[in-house]
Formats: sequence, C-alpha cells, structure tokens
Amino acid sequence: MRNYEIMFIVKPTLAEAEISKVAEDLKKTLESYGSKVTSVDAWGQRTLAYEIKKRSEVFKSGYYYVYQVEANDDLGVKEFDRLAGISADIIRHLIIRKED
Repeated sequence: MRNYEIMFIVKPTLAEAEISKVAEDLKKTLESYGSKVTSVDAWGQRTLAYEIKKRSEVFKSGYYYVYQVEANDDLGVKEFDRLAGISADIIRHLIIRKED
C-alpha cells in the first residue's frame, strides 16, 4: 500500500459550487482507479506567495485542498496528475509519495 499527499489549488474566480465540484471530480478520479481518499482537508481561500499566471490569467489567491490517499498502485495518482495538469480550473498541484 502506497500513501500519497496531494495538494491542489483551485482558481478563485469560480463560484463556490463549481469549486466543490472540481474537488469532488478529482476525488472521484482517484477512487475510480481503486485509490482510497482517507482525508480531505479544505483550507479555503488563501493568498499565494507569488502571482501565478495560467492561460493569460493572473492569480493572487486560490482555494487550497489537501488529500491523503492510499493506493495499491499509482494509476489513479497518475491520472489525477494528468487531469490536474490540463485543467483550466487548477492553478497548481503537488503530489508527494509518503515513505512507509
């Protein structure tokens, strides 16, 4: 069993319902590949340490989420990484594999 910590930042220009939907869709992606999301920590809107430019938009804040994930393989995590990388709604994401 591999343990991961996944953090991602959703752009602040979305409505609250859309932000929750983005986070829930990413969680469902992980679970559809057999990964188990053991903890969801929504930090809310925070100011970024520096401005981030993505697709001609500049962001100074974002909605932070942290997932604790258990997985037998890395297929779900790789798919999460792919989707978060191409999503216009995700400003940044980070995946850390925790040591057992």
